[in-house]
Amino acid sequence: MSEAQDLARRIAESARQLFEAGVMSHSGHANLSARLDDERMLLTPGSVRGLLPGQVATVHRDGRALEGSLQSSSAEIVAMHAVVYRARPAVGAVIHTHSPAATAFAVAHRPLPCRTEPLLRFGQAEAVPVVAWGPRGSDVSVRSITRVLAENPTTRAVLLANHGLLAFGPDLTATANLVMAIEESAEAELAAAAIGGAVDFPEGALTAVRASMARVA
Repeated sequence: MSEAQDLARRIAESARQLFEAGVMSHSGHANLSARLDDERMLLTPGSVRGLLPGQVATVHRDGRALEGSLQSSSAEIVAMHAVVYRARPAVGAVIHTHSPAATAFAVAHRPLPCRTEPLLRFGQAEAVPVVAWGPRGSDVSVRSITRVLAENPTTRAVLLANHGLLAFGPDLTATANLVMAIEESAEAELAAAAIGGAVDFPEGALTAVRASMARVA
């Protein structure tokens, strides 16, 4: 099995995992990509519900489909994925969803605080910042994502204002886990608001969590 075939299989598996976890929107809209090299990525072609590995396309970062094909809705978002790969050389996968609770924060233009332990464990030990709205895949959107990534060098996700969630990580598994942790945290924030509001971690929580994880690694 080639590297591209293996990554395509992992993309399909990650999409299935997100649906099974119940973090997808009613429409099931999402797009997933994986870095192939400095110029190419694998990208889902359109709908990811029931995605098969053979449907995943290989695309150049300039938007050209090199193998397979893309629906117009996916062609628009190549630049959104490419800007993350350019800004973060260590990133191996990018996932965009319209996960309902996370999208509520995006629609409200409110950063999502880090107040749940899964966020700490999956590397998002700070609030998920909001990127100003711009038409999907436009220069305005790409510039805004670039700026927010530069201003928040350790964030592993951003909220796209009036749109949804963009998460990224070293590989597909880590990124899918982060998407699930973000959605759970957003749900918890919204639920906690009804009983007085969420409370921040005590000082030193991240260090304590990392020490706990290291003991069993």
